[in-house]
Parts: sequence; C-alpha cells; structure tokens
Amino acid sequence: MSRIGYKPITVPKGVKIAVQGNKVNVEGPKGKLEQELATNLVTVSVKDDIVNVDRANDEKQTKAFHGLYRKLIDNMVVGVSEGFKKALVVNGVGYKAEVQGPLLVLSLGYSSDVYVGIPQGISVAIEGNNQKIVVSGIDRHLVGKFASEIRSLRKPEPYKGKGIRYETETIRKKVGKTGVK
Repeated sequence: MSRIGYKPITVPKGVKIAVQGNKVNVEGPKGKLEQELATNLVTVSVKDDIVNVDRANDEKQTKAFHGLYRKLIDNMVVGVSEGFKKALVVNGVGYKAEVQGPLLVLSLGYSSDVYVGIPQGISVAIEGNNQKIVVSGIDRHLVGKFASEIRSLRKPEPYKGKGIRYETETIRKKVGKTGVK
C-alpha cells in the first residue's frame, strides 16, 4: 500500500503556494497553476515552505484522494519551477515534423499532411533533422496528453519500427515472413 500522501512537499525558492478553501494556487518563475480539491476529505496546509496534505479518515476512497492530491500538488510545484518535457522520435522514410505557427505539421506517409493544433501553455520544438519532437510545458497532464495524441497519429509498427514513438520507448521488432526460412 502506498504511503505517498504522508510525504511533505518542499517548496523551492521563488515558488508561492496559496490555499483558499478548496483551491490550491501555485505560482513560480515559469507560470501559474490552479487545482481545485473535489472533496472535503483532504485538507492542504502550508507552513514555512513545506506543504502537508492531511486526510479526514482511513477509508479506502479517502486514502486514494490523499495520495492523488499530494502528487497533483507536487507536480504543480515541479511544473512552475522546472517544467516538464516529453520527447518523441519520428522514424520512417519520408516521415518528418515541423512547426508552422500554432500548428504542428506531420508528414507520416498518408496521402496528405496531418495538421495538429498546439494547445495553449504547451511549446513544441523540433530537433535534429525533423526527426525529434520535444513537447514541453508546466502542466504535466497537458504535456503527456498532447504527446500521446501525437503518438497516436502513427503508432510504431513492429516490423520496421516506422511511426512515432517516445524517446525512452523500445519497440520489440518481429521477424517477417522471410525470416522464418
């Protein structure tokens, strides 16, 4: 069983946390984030650059909220101080990516290019020879969601590895028909 809810969150220099009722506001050098607590079973207290999340009772649902909101607040603190990044690799002959204003243009072997709107609060950079997409921002949920949307446009296939994959992901390649001989 996880005990992550008990761990206090240390607030780095330059980050301010304010708790007003059921809302937690975090402000730092990279921006501002806000989280609303959906329940009264969990309370957040700030004291001398340390944030503690406490729970009302020991029921299963309360324990789940305890760890959830502790981690969400910790992600907000890390996001406004350091930010989050996800890197995707575009692999395939003729596959490429480029940023044109508020759009990400992907050539993925389809009959026409795929245009993806970049959400507010997310920045996209192309590194290398149009082969690496770096999605960055302060909200961990938005960064991960947008990266997964890009990956879902052309998932890596298991025979040649063509498609879009995360930089840390490894593709287990299969042997084709000719490899059986």
